[in-house]
Amino acid sequence: TLPSMVDGLAVNASYKPQGSGADSALGYGVAYTGVEGLTLSYGAGSSDGDAAGANAGTAANADTTSMKASYAIGSFTLAYSDHDHDSNTATSDQSASSWKVSYTVSDAVSVSYGSDSIDSAGTADTSDAEYTKIVASHTSGGMTVSANYQEATEMSYTTAANEDQEYYGLSLSFAF
Repeated sequence: TLPSMVDGLAVNASYKPQGSGADSALGYGVAYTGVEGLTLSYGAGSSDGDAAGANAGTAANADTTSMKASYAIGSFTLAYSDHDHDSNTATSDQSASSWKVSYTVSDAVSVSYGSDSIDSAGTADTSDAEYTKIVASHTSGGMTVSANYQEATEMSYTTAANEDQEYYGLSLSFAF
């Protein structure tokens, strides 16, 4: 982590030099929290993999970028993220986007709903995997009860009926 240049702005950078059998890799990220309730993040990385060796032209040679934005105002929090992974092997490319809305009803009760979409070039089918989830929780003292419903469609990027699933959950946790 580098020193803060501007209030609320953080910059991170990393470099992995070339080594035996692998080229160098570079990554960086920035995060901004200078506005109350707002968080913006961006990160990127590049790995040249083994450009001259046995892994040349494989998924080891890749560029990845991620960005996220969230804003909390009052009892609501809204969040969005986007992630892209591009490699020299087209079938290893993937992009994902997600969003979430959370509402804090009181100090004890909260509800959230979110959705994810993942597009993978690693399959012959052009379908995106889609995931949704709704959660409600109640906290009293050191105990939290949560109920959730999750739905996944086209999990393996195909339209086959067995690729769609639903899940119901109930959890109880204690803090000591």
